[in-house]
Amino acid sequence: MFVREMSHHECSSLVGASHLARLACCVDNDPYVVPIYYAMAGNCLYSFSMPGKKIEWMRTNPKVCVLVEEMASLRQWRSVVIHGHFQELSPEGQWHREYLHAWLLLEKHTNWWEPGGLKPTTPEIASGYKHVFYSIDIATMTGRQAGDQDEYSLPSSRVGSG
Repeated sequence: MFVREMSHHECSSLVGASHLARLACCVDNDPYVVPIYYAMAGNCLYSFSMPGKKIEWMRTNPKVCVLVEEMASLRQWRSVVIHGHFQELSPEGQWHREYLHAWLLLEKHTNWWEPGGLKPTTPEIASGYKHVFYSIDIATMTGRQAGDQDEYSLPSSRVGSG
């Protein structure tokens, strides 16, 4: 097995083709990682959540990290790490247009509201909460790919396939 750095284009292709990631946030040196469903457009990831720990923590510390990965096997995988900045998108005011943009991007995909819309509470309690759309402005994006050496001799390294 060989591991190599992915180009920015390869990283963008993987992130753009995927929709499920792991989001890490941190408050008072206490990390928290959760799955998110997202859509990518330009230099931003857009996502949705109900209010809770993740949103509270990102409001406190907007610096976040996102992991997008693809595993074909234990010896063949791709992984992209994104460092970025959380921005809550309000349905009113200056963020209204981007709020609608996020909604339109996300609703193109089946079950776009999962896992952000599911909470371990009864439906009566969960239905009273107001949903939150947010963006993550990408500051840096790096990736690595593992596989057999001959795989790297392919012109595209299979990026964008699938």
